[in-house]
Amino acid sequence: MNLPSFGVDESAGIADHARAAEQAGLESIWVGDHLIPVKPFLDSTLVLSTAAAVTHRVKLGFGVMVLPLRPVAWAAKQVATLQHLSGDRVLLGVGSGGPVHGEAAWRAVGVPFAERGARTDAALEVLPDLIAGKPSRIGDEEITLSPGATVPPVLIGGGGGGAVMRRAAQYGDEWYPAFSAPELIAEWSARVAELAAGYGRPAPRLTVGVSVGLGELPAPLIDAQVRGLTEYGLGEEEARATLILGSPSQAAERFAELSAAGAHRIIAMPFGPDRLRQTELLGETARLVAA
Repeated sequence: MNLPSFGVDESAGIADHARAAEQAGLESIWVGDHLIPVKPFLDSTLVLSTAAAVTHRVKLGFGVMVLPLRPVAWAAKQVATLQHLSGDRVLLGVGSGGPVHGEAAWRAVGVPFAERGARTDAALEVLPDLIAGKPSRIGDEEITLSPGATVPPVLIGGGGGGAVMRRAAQYGDEWYPAFSAPELIAEWSARVAELAAGYGRPAPRLTVGVSVGLGELPAPLIDAQVRGLTEYGLGEEEARATLILGSPSQAAERFAELSAAGAHRIIAMPFGPDRLRQTELLGETARLVAA
C-alpha cells in the first residue's frame, strides 16, 4: 500500500504506518515522489529510510521516483544506501514525471520539462551499474560509486503510451501503469511482452495501482477521490469504475480479477480518513486473496 507521505497525518506518523503495514502482512509499502506538487509532500527517500528503520520484512517501494529531477549519480547513491540500510528490500519504481503538477519543479532544478523523457532513458542506461558499484560513464566522466549494492527490481511507471511501453520493455523488470482497468491489463501485457522480445529481454511483470476505500465511507469523500483521479487523465466514469470500495471480501474479488488479468502485484492507495483502519482492512483483504 501507499504510505501517507504528504502533509501531516494527525493520527499516526510514517513509522507507525510502516509498522502497521508490516504487522498486517502486506508485501510492500510505497511512496510517491514529488518536489513541488499541489499538496505538501515529504521526500520519498527519507520516508522510506524511516520505514526501513522500524520494519524488518516489508519491501520498500518508490512509486515512482521522478528520475530526471535528480542527477543520476545522486539517485543511484540514494538507492544503494537504502539497499544497505534496509537489507535489500527496495523496489525501485522510476518514471519521467508528467504535467499534473505543472513545470515549477523542473524550473527549480534547471531541467527542461520537454527533455524529461530523454533524460529518463539516459539515466536508465547507467543507473543499474552505478547502484552496483561498477564503472559507469556519465558524460565525459567515468565514475564508480562505493559501496555498491544489490540492484533492486526496476519498475517503469506510466500509462499505456508508446514511449512508456517501450521504456518498460527496454529497461524494466516490471511495468507499473497506475489506475489500470482489468480489460486493459491483458492487452497491455501482451503488447509490452512483444516489445521486450524485440530487445531480447523477458516480458516485464505487471504491477498495478488502485485507489481503495474500504468500509463505510461517506459519498462526498468518494466523489472527491473521483475528482482527484480525473486530474491524472481519467474520465469521471472511468475514475469511478477503477475505485475499489466496500468490504474486504468485495475488495478481494476485485483484486482477484486484476490478478486473473495478469497483475503480478497490486498497490493499494487508500483514501479513507482513518489510514490505520484502512491498513487493517487491507491486511484482511490480502488474507482473503491468498486463501
